[in-house]
Amino acid sequence: MAMNYSEKVIDHSLNPRNVGEIEDPSGCGTVGNAVCGDIMRVYLDIDENQVIQDAKFKTFGCGAAIATSSMATVLIKGKTVQEALEVTNKAVMEALDGLPKVKIHCSLLAEQAIHAALWDYADKNGIVIEGLERPVTDVSELEEEG
Repeated sequence: MAMNYSEKVIDHSLNPRNVGEIEDPSGCGTVGNAVCGDIMRVYLDIDENQVIQDAKFKTFGCGAAIATSSMATVLIKGKTVQEALEVTNKAVMEALDGLPKVKIHCSLLAEQAIHAALWDYADKNGIVIEGLERPVTDVSELEEEG
């Protein structure tokens, strides 16, 4: 079965932005999908004004998982932690000009990995980020909820 990937998805999967690790990150979050085996880890460098100065990721997964994590880190760089929360899986998909239905879960991974990294940052600093819920470690649970 042929997948119809947009040019942007292909570009970000072949030339992902922001790959790597941040040493001593302000926040780091890891989420996976038990069903397909994808794992995504996001590292954030957040300054004293709660602005994301840098975002990096390491993803073990398919091209769509790599593309969504790449685009997600591009979208949150330079934003406040509050603005980063608005980078939903839908926002990531729109920025990539869409994803095939069977790959929508990859965008959920990206959203949840950012939330997990933000949660870690909030936890380390004893702060509350309004609207941030405790992230899941396995996004396949989210899919079952619909």
